[in-house]
Amino acid sequence: MELGLFWLVGFVVHILAASAKTLNYEWNITWVSANPDGLQERPVIGINGQWPLPVLDFTLGDRVIAKVYNALGNQSSSIHWHGFFQNGTTHMDGAPSITQCDIAPGSTFVYNFTVDQTGTYWYHSHSRGQYPDGLRQALVIRGPDEPYSGQYDEERVITLSEWYHDPMPTLLKQFISVTNPTGAEPVPKSALMNDTQNLTVAVESGKTYLFRLVNVAAFASQYFWIEDHTMRIVEVDGVWTEPAETSMIYITAAQRYSFLVTMKNDTSKNYAMVGSMDTDLFDTLPPTLNYNVTGWLVYDNQAEKSAPANISSFDPYDDFGLVPVDGEKLLDDPDYTVTLDLTMDNLGDGANYAFFNGITYVMPKVPTLYTALTTGSAATNSTVYGYNTQAFILDKGDIIDLVLNNDDTGKHPFHLHGHNFQVVVRSDENAGHYDANNSPALPSVPMRRDTIYVKPAGHFVIRFRADNPGVWIFHCHIEWHMDAGLAVVLIEAPLDLQKTLTIPEDHWQACDASDTLKEGNAAGNTKDFYDLTGANVSVPPLPAGFTARGIVALVFSCIAAVLGLISIVWYGMAPITVKESPADERREVGSNSSSSSS
Repeated sequence: MELGLFWLVGFVVHILAASAKTLNYEWNITWVSANPDGLQERPVIGINGQWPLPVLDFTLGDRVIAKVYNALGNQSSSIHWHGFFQNGTTHMDGAPSITQCDIAPGSTFVYNFTVDQTGTYWYHSHSRGQYPDGLRQALVIRGPDEPYSGQYDEERVITLSEWYHDPMPTLLKQFISVTNPTGAEPVPKSALMNDTQNLTVAVESGKTYLFRLVNVAAFASQYFWIEDHTMRIVEVDGVWTEPAETSMIYITAAQRYSFLVTMKNDTSKNYAMVGSMDTDLFDTLPPTLNYNVTGWLVYDNQAEKSAPANISSFDPYDDFGLVPVDGEKLLDDPDYTVTLDLTMDNLGDGANYAFFNGITYVMPKVPTLYTALTTGSAATNSTVYGYNTQAFILDKGDIIDLVLNNDDTGKHPFHLHGHNFQVVVRSDENAGHYDANNSPALPSVPMRRDTIYVKPAGHFVIRFRADNPGVWIFHCHIEWHMDAGLAVVLIEAPLDLQKTLTIPEDHWQACDASDTLKEGNAAGNTKDFYDLTGANVSVPPLPAGFTARGIVALVFSCIAAVLGLISIVWYGMAPITVKESPADERREVGSNSSSSSS
């Protein structure tokens, strides 16, 4: 028996080794021009002069070497491999100020790692506010153990996103500003499907297709459906699931769903695929906004592509009920619990920020991974990582519960780098804070994924094993909220990292090129790790008594005062006219009357 098992394992390793390959990419990140919604040409960020970016196709066991050169000229950049565990290669995760320095304009950075997962993923910039300007695309990883292999004929990749006409730096200045004290997020101009509108997807009658649906948006969740077709969900965020039938999916920014669809035998009609942005997320609904995007399953090129029928309500599948194919049982009770209370509020500059436990995330002067590697035994003390980094130290092998209580009235999708997690509790809207003593029964085989959303004024609890030494950010995947500080950092087994991890020379060179410190605590202090003088910190709090409503009143009062002063100055500078005599007035009136009657 043992010999047979040994032979089987050896055979699988041999097959993987034979099929694995080294994939070399040389990417030149540049500005290109595009007009995906047909409304406005604008600069977007492409790779090697191409946009939309290429959909990447990896195989389990592949070695990926991506040499990234930043030719943008005016922005730093990075590439995050969303959903990749990066086990043993945390320095390749691609998050600036967390696991690397920014790739400055004119500099190069090499990502080098081996693929050890299968499923549907995506890659995108993790530099501040950048990926909504175009630096994002889907990524597929295949393997010999896929449970639905042989049950479909072909694959199709579909991306959903929103689109803005103004560049992100401009929008971010408007968003995090005293003139936007309520924190209203910019509303997009359009929705896109595969970075276009009116997408057509050719299909053949009777065939079964595996659709890989990826929301590469920065803000908008979408409802997705295919008219008169049933979807069988089989994967979420790289986790294969037992099949679950549905007619509609709700997919937040950063989530992925794969589903099987069997085509009809009748080819006389084409069918609409619809993505509809969740307008509950928007503070305003501009009258010109079309929040739907439509594509078509095309059975017959000659047949009409009819507009989708109106629907009376949204009824998507509840992903909490999905069951992983591998049957992984609920992990044991947690060894350590991280509790995060989410709020949105104003700071002393009048702008609106996002907070966990009253702390808004601010990037440290030294990337957090480099602090973990260069502070010796102090690396196990969260203080050295800086107050506004809000680091949590996790012991290797511990079971972790992360409890998130949403004190905001909006939905928020959250992503954990370096792991997927079991979703053990997710409340309804307005459920308040999680109470472990009044918790529902936990699922015996919980859903797993790497991105999950919390409902307004609700909560969730996720559970995972800290089995991946590294530095991993946990953050809201609404880009506006991430940039407003809605993030914390989890640091797993930092002393193990010091023993096992070596940073490549080109990564250090990237720090030099971006003028970023490479060692010491969050302030760059290499002598006293507990002295954080000079560290990056948040804007000071508001003076006591100020509220968001008060700020709004103050802002508009100031605007009114300025307009009043302008009116006074304008009136005072106007030329003085001599009052006309009554005879002149009568003459002018009579002249006008004559003109009017002619």
